[in-house]
Amino acid sequence: MSRIAGHIAEGALAFLRAEYKILAIFVGSIAILLLIAGFASENSHPLTAVSFVVGAFCSALAGFVGMKVATKANVRTAEAARTGLGEGLKVAFTGGSVMGLSVVGLGTVGLALLLLIFSSSFGTDKENIATVMKIITGFSFGASSIALFARVGGGIYTKAADVGADLVGKVEAGIPEDHPLNPATIADNVGDNVGDVAGMGADLFESYVGAIIGTMVLGSVYIGTAGFEALNGLGAVLLPLVLASLGIVASIIGSLLVRVKQGGSPHRALNLGELSAGLILLVGALVIIPMLLPEKWEHTVGGVTESYSAMGVFGCVFLGLASGIAIGFITEYYTGTGTGPVTEIVRQSQTGSATNIIAGVGVGMLSTALPILVLAAAILISYELAGLYGIAVAAVGMLSNTGVQLAVDAYGPISDNAGGIAEMGELPPEVRERTDQLDAVGNTTAAIGKGFAIGSAALTSLALFAAFKTSFEASHEDAVLAIELTDPRVVAALFVGAMLPFAFSAMAMGAVGRAAMAMIEEVRRQFREIPELKKALTAMGRNEGKPIDEWSAEDRADFESADGKAEYGECVEISTRSAIREMVRPGLLAVAAPVIVGFAGGAQMLGGLLAGVTSCGVLLALFQSNAGGAWDNAKKMIETGCTIDGKEMRKGSEAHKATVVGDTVGDPFKDTSGPSLNILLKLMAVVALVIAPLISLKGLF
Repeated sequence: MSRIAGHIAEGALAFLRAEYKILAIFVGSIAILLLIAGFASENSHPLTAVSFVVGAFCSALAGFVGMKVATKANVRTAEAARTGLGEGLKVAFTGGSVMGLSVVGLGTVGLALLLLIFSSSFGTDKENIATVMKIITGFSFGASSIALFARVGGGIYTKAADVGADLVGKVEAGIPEDHPLNPATIADNVGDNVGDVAGMGADLFESYVGAIIGTMVLGSVYIGTAGFEALNGLGAVLLPLVLASLGIVASIIGSLLVRVKQGGSPHRALNLGELSAGLILLVGALVIIPMLLPEKWEHTVGGVTESYSAMGVFGCVFLGLASGIAIGFITEYYTGTGTGPVTEIVRQSQTGSATNIIAGVGVGMLSTALPILVLAAAILISYELAGLYGIAVAAVGMLSNTGVQLAVDAYGPISDNAGGIAEMGELPPEVRERTDQLDAVGNTTAAIGKGFAIGSAALTSLALFAAFKTSFEASHEDAVLAIELTDPRVVAALFVGAMLPFAFSAMAMGAVGRAAMAMIEEVRRQFREIPELKKALTAMGRNEGKPIDEWSAEDRADFESADGKAEYGECVEISTRSAIREMVRPGLLAVAAPVIVGFAGGAQMLGGLLAGVTSCGVLLALFQSNAGGAWDNAKKMIETGCTIDGKEMRKGSEAHKATVVGDTVGDPFKDTSGPSLNILLKLMAVVALVIAPLISLKGLF
């Protein structure tokens, strides 16, 4: 067990080292450009480069700490599961909570320190705080840059390994993906960490700080307004940071409540932790918001005066939190084991891979409807309660409990790794049953986490979009940024923006396909050219279904001689090399598109671009993530045994082979291109916010 866990930890850290070397060059280059822009333009500031580097460092550090602990927690979860289910859950969830609390801790402390240092240096009047806000937007840009590469690179890595382990191991060789004879198994386990721990952590870190910064920028408008005297007039600016801090406390308390006894439900225990944290946050917000904001105030925009209240802002927090939970439950319905949509995919798998894929695509498309309606309602009601500031506060409310939400997400890959270690370490069958039970819940929580991440990306992007408009108008005297659909320039940019998620997804999917081909060829080569592996596979084929103690002495000897002969390092190297090489193009697309459109077409065209990429990207991300999750759990249903229309379906059946193919198609959907789209939306909005003071209304044309 220690040897296997050592291989996984070594592979994960080797990938991070290779990735961070490339990212260091990227971060250094962008920081130099921001520094030059800061000195060259009076509307920008060179200290934005400092914020950018700090944001990138905090995001990278959160990913490193979370993955380091996750690769320690997996083997300890397998060992704890020998004692019981409750002990296994405790270790896995505690390991995940390190990732969750690292993200929220580094995000909040990083932003708070920058705000404290810069506001002390420049002052806290309205004009100087506007300068501080311009500088701090660099923090979100740094976090977004790391997040994109971590998500895309991690997604390519994990899916290349997963496809090789699944198709060659399960379908061709007939062995489990977590079998020590499978050369791709270590790379597959490494991929769970780099994709679902470091990648998801960087994704939510970006959403978290993006929502806070967007709200701070919008809150700065109220400095000097009658009633906003709390904290030197910075009450509306500091509110998102205070809510985030309150969310950390709530997440810690919620995490302590996640416990399960033998025979209990891990899913119920995780839900208890999340819901308890949400309730604590709401009670705290009810006390804190009236202390920072006036009971009632008026705000005039475009000649129209609206009345808002502190309780209206509290309503926005509630809406954000409730809509996040609602999207989670909707995602669980469309992707969870045993639900109607997933059962329908299993039913259609009886007639082969084609009908399995058709059913999965249909489920993915239909699953976009309810989350979008929830988001639309949250946006409209939040705007009625507190304007654009209310929408941004709703995004903060949704993300305030990121600590416990991310702990639940990271728990999944830790449990998955624990199951693989239990299988390869030949632990007693009941240990694998317990880790499988934890992993099955982890699959559902991972799908819910992806839905939550997409929903939060939509609200965060809207908050950043509103902050972009505010920042542009503040930097250009008498300029009004009106983005109208009757303007052909705006419509043209909107169509280009709607195209970008498809181009981005195509790049990510193509990268997975190329990396998977290299992985498949390598696994086939090892099965073909390593004599011990070849003999062991032949022995397994002759004794299919028999316990090993009933094998002949010769077959047992052939099987045991293959221990340690698989060249795991070759597969790890293929995944690492492919991921690093392939993550560059999608990353450059996300950064370059808003810069080119912003400077060439102006702020109005950039607004149209952001509107197109946000609306199309959210839908495509939901479709891909939910379709992939549904295909995955359809496969899991058959592997654990299920009866549909009176027919019993198990591993090895034709229906099972169809679900393996569907799951393989869905893997890059749910773990690479789908989740990466969240970051595309937010990164483009953050880049727009950073360059807002530098661009003109109409651009060069």
